[in-house]
Amino acid sequence: MARSAAQHRLLEKLGVRVPIMQAPMAGVSTPEMAAAVSSAGGLGSIGVGATDAAGARAMIRAVRERCSGALHVNVFCHAPAIADVTREAAWLERLRPEFARFGQGPPATLREIYRSFLADPEMQAMLVEERPEVLSFHFGVPGRDVIRRLRSAGITLLGSATCLREAALLEAAGLDGVIAQGYEAGGHRGIFDPDGADDRLGTLALTRVLVQRLDIPVIAAGGIMDGAGIAAALALGACAASLGTAFVLSTESLADEGYRAALQSEAAYHTVMPRAISGPPARCLPNRFTRLGGATADEVPAYPIAYDAGKRLHAIARTAGEFGYGAQWAGQGAPLCRTGAAAEILQALAAQLDTCRAETPLLG
Repeated sequence: MARSAAQHRLLEKLGVRVPIMQAPMAGVSTPEMAAAVSSAGGLGSIGVGATDAAGARAMIRAVRERCSGALHVNVFCHAPAIADVTREAAWLERLRPEFARFGQGPPATLREIYRSFLADPEMQAMLVEERPEVLSFHFGVPGRDVIRRLRSAGITLLGSATCLREAALLEAAGLDGVIAQGYEAGGHRGIFDPDGADDRLGTLALTRVLVQRLDIPVIAAGGIMDGAGIAAALALGACAASLGTAFVLSTESLADEGYRAALQSEAAYHTVMPRAISGPPARCLPNRFTRLGGATADEVPAYPIAYDAGKRLHAIARTAGEFGYGAQWAGQGAPLCRTGAAAEILQALAAQLDTCRAETPLLG
């Protein structure tokens, strides 16, 4: 009973009426999307792992200008990249034929295009100043001193986990809740060690295990696309469900025309989990980039150095009208995507959830 009460108190504390979190999706979500979802009763989110402190501050303030609801900000806590000139040169050589398709050669070198939150004191200080209601960590968790400063600012802290071991580390670190990222989830797999063993737990199994083993709230994430999926997650004990792919086709999304077309095509039924695009495993739609052939962990440069190559190739190809080299992140529920404004999508999901609960009392 105490554990169940704790699950529900998290949403009450944040003033979230609808148990739906729009996933942060760096590079796809926007302040407009987050504001629309929060205004409609859910928890709107932005991902700032691909920008610096100034850029993140501007995004947070853009949300604040549009709504007064709770805001969820997500950061990346990957191990800071260690350059490997030999590996990076070999990787660029492997991509040379793809660059050549567009009359260009690969760049001479690659760089670390994003700073890890673990090594970004400016981002840490900015978040303490701006005080978003919720901050979540992906790929890991910062040290206790950073957590203490964030908690002192009144920020609710969440962390992504792909297994019980990671979730237990998050709970021990003093976080307020865990996002259970199932293997079905789109985008970067939040595993703490991308080169380590991965049990590949599905969302439902992982959610139930964490609900039974932890004393902090659990949010289910991965493959959830409609009211029935949300109801199932809640029935397993989650306090909310996190949906990302469900909002990629929204009018507020930054997804380009090629990404949108692919998500509404046969490709949506065949998502894959390559490392080639950015370094760590990440679920996306199959395209020209994912069909380059399997790449092992010791071939692909570290994240986000590898992503530098992927982004440059995509930019060159897109200029020529080819969108097949983009990072078209999508979960396994992709065929259930819908179009429309983010608020309309949120409202439709909430209505479906209410219908499921009414028709199936056990899910209430």
